[in-house]
Amino acid sequence: MARTERAQRGGHSGVSIEDVAAAAGVSTATVSRAVRGLPRVSPATREKILGIAESLGYVASSSASGLATGRTKTIGVLAPFVSRWFFSKAIEGADRELHARQYNLSLFNLGGHGSNRERLFSKTMVYKQIDALLVLCMALSHEEIEHLQKIDIPLVVVGGHVEECPYIGIDDYAAAATAVRHLIGLGHTDIALLHGDDETDLNFDVPRVRIQAFYDIMREARLPVRPEWDEWGDFTVLSGQEAFRRLWASGGPKPTAIFCASDEMAMGVIFEANKAGVRVPEDLSVIGIDDHDFADAMGLTTVGQRPDQQAELGTKMLLDELDGIAGSVQSTVAPHQLIVRRTTAPPRRRSELSA
Repeated sequence: MARTERAQRGGHSGVSIEDVAAAAGVSTATVSRAVRGLPRVSPATREKILGIAESLGYVASSSASGLATGRTKTIGVLAPFVSRWFFSKAIEGADRELHARQYNLSLFNLGGHGSNRERLFSKTMVYKQIDALLVLCMALSHEEIEHLQKIDIPLVVVGGHVEECPYIGIDDYAAAATAVRHLIGLGHTDIALLHGDDETDLNFDVPRVRIQAFYDIMREARLPVRPEWDEWGDFTVLSGQEAFRRLWASGGPKPTAIFCASDEMAMGVIFEANKAGVRVPEDLSVIGIDDHDFADAMGLTTVGQRPDQQAELGTKMLLDELDGIAGSVQSTVAPHQLIVRRTTAPPRRRSELSA
């Protein structure tokens, strides 16, 4: 067999499919079926081939997964969660573009924790045979990026800035600053922060950036930041409820407004405030980020974004790249927009003084 054909069939590790077949004592067709997860390979044979392939460092690129079949027509989507709003909307947008282009979606769900990341990057993405990868709201380690480069597939991150990778997302600093400035513009000086702080090892910088924006804008307006008004949540409604309870159970004065780093946490604050007899916005203004599907129905003031459009654009870039349009995948800042509804108003003290 010609050297060029061997190189085509063997990814970038220098180990060919023939090398794996010889070591396993099977045909190259059996190796191809095994690494691509196709039928007509016994479980014992498949396990043996995958073990040998891994020990030899064989990486089957999607373009070389059997010269007769070519591409898998499948795009991988890597998500830390699937149940939360941002991720479900992003998956919806990706699937919309994939369906239009007659591609399939393969979902890799970390389930909220990074404990299975090593297995995922060392085995699943190699042997699942995806043509490209869309990563949702996650930072990738340098080693993970190197691994994906070895597989030689297009990659884009959706939902925030990630070093070393092209990404699509809103300017999270500017979005948070817009929210805080809205509250200050209404006359609020006693503003609490409910920031996101996922207890996972996903290493994403969006929560940190939104926190930094809050502190910077408060400092810029020469307003005090009270440590006792700095609360955390995990971007869920429940964590918003718990944060409000902690805030209102503590002694001392209470804020007249809360900037929440996500709409779901803002909704939790509003639900719990209603239970406690705290009126929104008369006693407490609440603003979030996202423009969640329920935000309009709740009258929630927010800084809106469209994760479905971000993921749809990212998917289009990946598919265009696969179609040979070089340079299609590139970092893009998505738009955000202040949407003023019923949950923010001037503080009551100021209204009464000016009456």
